[in-house]
Amino acid sequence: MQLRPLSLADTSAIHLVAERMRETLIEVEGEAAGGTMYSMDWLRDRVCWHLDGRAAEVVVAEDATGGIVGHTIYRVESDGAAPFGLISTTYVAPEARRLGVAQRLLARAEDWFRERQVPISCTWTSETNRPLIALYARNGYAEAERGPNQLTQTMMVRLAKALTP
Repeated sequence: MQLRPLSLADTSAIHLVAERMRETLIEVEGEAAGGTMYSMDWLRDRVCWHLDGRAAEVVVAEDATGGIVGHTIYRVESDGAAPFGLISTTYVAPEARRLGVAQRLLARAEDWFRERQVPISCTWTSETNRPLIALYARNGYAEAERGPNQLTQTMMVRLAKALTP
């Protein structure tokens, strides 16, 4: 497996990442909420937003044949205080799960944050997303905050970890 960052020129991969963002929403929030939360145009635009010169990266995981089996999107954010790294989405195709793909994507994001001297890495997810919560817990993340998702009325949790240089 190889990891590679996307560029704005990689339109087919951008479309696939957007489709898989929707699949993640459906898997975590259910068809009714996840399938209607955002349009495909909005999801594609969101992927491109991360590729448009911001302190962000979209990375795909490719199998030996070059097929995309996973992705992650992360960026540097600031809440007015110190900057922090936000991993906004991670997806692994069902046939590639439990093969270390998500682990490699998470490590890539953390390394990218460290290169930029970002002291904290975090993600928000639904409290029902047990596989992602377990992955992050195995990697030293702990629940730092909880709050309702205004779009779905489900509870969201923020998992955070201090990064060492």
